[in-house]
Amino acid sequence: MAPNAAARIVANLLSIDLDYRKEYQESLATSADSVEPYLEEEPTVKEWLFSFTPTKAGVVNYFRSLFPFWSWIFHYNLTWLAGDIIAGVTVGFVVIPQGMAYALLAKLPPEYGLYTSFVGFLLYWAFATSKDITIGTVAVMSTIVGNIVIKVQTDHPEYSAPSIASCLSVIAGAVLLFIGLIRAGWIVEFIPLVAITSFMTGAALSIGVGQVPALMGISGVNTRGATYLVIINTLKGLPRTKLDAAMGLSALTLLYAIRIFCSIMTKMQPYRKKLWFFISTLRMAFVILLYILISWLVNRHIKDAKAAKFRILGKVPRGFQHAGVPEMNIALLSAVAPDLPVTIIVLILEHIAISKSFGRINNYAINPSQELVAVGFTNLFGPFLGAYPATGSFSRTAIKSKAGVRTPFAGIFTAIIVLLALYALTSVFFYIPLSSLAAIIIHAVGDLITPPNVVYQFWETSPLEVVIFFAGVLLTVFTNIENGIYLTICAALALLLWRHLKSHGAFLGKVNIYRSTPDAIARKEAYGPGLEEKVRETFLPINQSDASNPHIAFESPYPGVFIYRFSEGFTYLNQQRYLDELTAIVQKEARPTRLDRHEKIGDRPWNDPGPRRGQPVNLEDNRPILRAIILDFSSVNHVDTTSVQGLIDVRHQLDRYAAPEIVEWHFAAANNRWTKRALTAAGFGYPSTDHVRARGHWNPVYSFAAIGDPRPVENEKKKDEEHADEISSEGKKVVGLPSRVSSVLGTNRPFFHIDVSDAVESAIAGVESKLAHRNSGLGATGEPEVVPKKVG
Repeated sequence: MAPNAAARIVANLLSIDLDYRKEYQESLATSADSVEPYLEEEPTVKEWLFSFTPTKAGVVNYFRSLFPFWSWIFHYNLTWLAGDIIAGVTVGFVVIPQGMAYALLAKLPPEYGLYTSFVGFLLYWAFATSKDITIGTVAVMSTIVGNIVIKVQTDHPEYSAPSIASCLSVIAGAVLLFIGLIRAGWIVEFIPLVAITSFMTGAALSIGVGQVPALMGISGVNTRGATYLVIINTLKGLPRTKLDAAMGLSALTLLYAIRIFCSIMTKMQPYRKKLWFFISTLRMAFVILLYILISWLVNRHIKDAKAAKFRILGKVPRGFQHAGVPEMNIALLSAVAPDLPVTIIVLILEHIAISKSFGRINNYAINPSQELVAVGFTNLFGPFLGAYPATGSFSRTAIKSKAGVRTPFAGIFTAIIVLLALYALTSVFFYIPLSSLAAIIIHAVGDLITPPNVVYQFWETSPLEVVIFFAGVLLTVFTNIENGIYLTICAALALLLWRHLKSHGAFLGKVNIYRSTPDAIARKEAYGPGLEEKVRETFLPINQSDASNPHIAFESPYPGVFIYRFSEGFTYLNQQRYLDELTAIVQKEARPTRLDRHEKIGDRPWNDPGPRRGQPVNLEDNRPILRAIILDFSSVNHVDTTSVQGLIDVRHQLDRYAAPEIVEWHFAAANNRWTKRALTAAGFGYPSTDHVRARGHWNPVYSFAAIGDPRPVENEKKKDEEHADEISSEGKKVVGLPSRVSSVLGTNRPFFHIDVSDAVESAIAGVESKLAHRNSGLGATGEPEVVPKKVG
């Protein structure tokens, strides 16, 4: 776009040169009426800003996307209802014992676990884009909340545990809600799989080991310390084991026995797979009811939980006894602020990882931003009913999925089950053995440990990530869960940056590909008539970095023409390594145009001192001179000022090396408009007037494609058929063109090409055009031109 008069006035005042490009303005010259001209326009800042301008339809879609249930609720039917009731009730029987057990991990009374589960199931369904996931209490988040409660109460004993947990939930929920509302859910992509699995494994080990003292009835062990210390102190405390061990170990054994038995029976009776699944799923409810009965038989005459034969849960208030506005003040906010990052990370990490996983399993896609809205809304308003931070649960999500859930509405039926428990079963909860709850926790977190086979697959894929995995697990075991989370995320990002910084490009060589079957090759048929139709050119890395056959013979596309492919983007992080590699190889494989360009030894630069004193310059160097550079941008989407400036510097360096020749720069597969704009701003992509003058006859090669109807019109069909098999004077088949064609890329940007093959063809045509012009004996000005010595 040409600058207007006002822009030129401002530019002159600021000493900005708007005409620095010296762009050759002649467009595609052709007398054929069948060719439609196409000039490529650069994107503008105004266009970029307008891309963010909300439209009426966009605003409507945004608000509609905040409530995904609107798209399916009116299609609700009895089949969906039956599936949701079964799945919702099934999860309800599991969440009740788990919720109370996890609340104890959070250093809260057991009823807070039921409040949290109820709120999660009640609120999530309206905002959900996942039908499978369940929001509620989870072991890892509960443990982190418990750690935060202990830490805050150490310095601020005036704050109760519920106040700390509620404040933490409100702030974390508000942050997540904000991230979701601005549709910034892409931040979850910064958390890689290795960080998730390492965090889950380390946390599961920490939580499981921390529950062993409660399982065995061993008192006096700090279960919030480092995992290895908990193991040591638990072993030291084994002589203090109480009757609780009988209730805990037997419950844990029974849980695994039912699970294993159901797994065996599923294989033996696949036609009863659903039956054995539900029996296995309800094992936690069955075990907790069984041990409540045993505990009641043993302790039915007591009124005080402290007088029981073994530790029991005690009184659980009926209904919502702690509903109200959460306590919030500056001092409390300051106290929980240092732990907000880890809380937010865990809430995001668990929920998004689980929802994405089950979305792939069940063939639907989630919206991460909308899921953050759901989690944020639940955690923001949950504390008004007594809830603490909640997120997605892996075990309950798996149960819900396998139970045949049809829509997110199943959460309502789970909420009804929890509500009934809060009002009808609280007197029964009094007799729950704490060691049995510990068994349920250990059994639940065992599924979070990454199996060895998965770790082996990680090793086969990326050994360095396995190192990060074990580093995160070990740090969790020897310090705490928070440190393990930070280490794995930071290490994974550092590995990403390191790989980007250490990126290596590749020079490409030409290979002729013969397409044929092995049998045809054996019969030598591939070398018979029609071979030209079975042969094509391709370009592969000369260093064999793509694991291609090391015995393949590579050819240079043309003497002095080099093809370089970027491997992992082209930014300020890796541009120096790329361009140093490019320059070094080019100067090694191509000689300077003028071998005696330094008349005096003092004129030579220190890094190119030439031959020893008194010896002549080698004028028999048979390397080709530098003609053209082709850059494969297929892996490059965006460039920045540093990378473009690096290209400019290398262009000047190689121009000096090839002087008085001009090196042509061609770009293949540069598909981003802003990348093209950045390159053209630096003088790439188009010929300058000096370049055209040096080349002489300007006839660039373009790639054309049919426009409109690609088939010839009826009255031209016969004419096209007559010329379809014409043979050129060089003996090459001439292919007839469709009725109307236009260039695929702009004719004003002839050095941008759709692929490497086009770029090579164009570069070679340019070199040969220049040589033909030289051989005519006339320079660009029409005067006889002196060809430099040893041009080759």
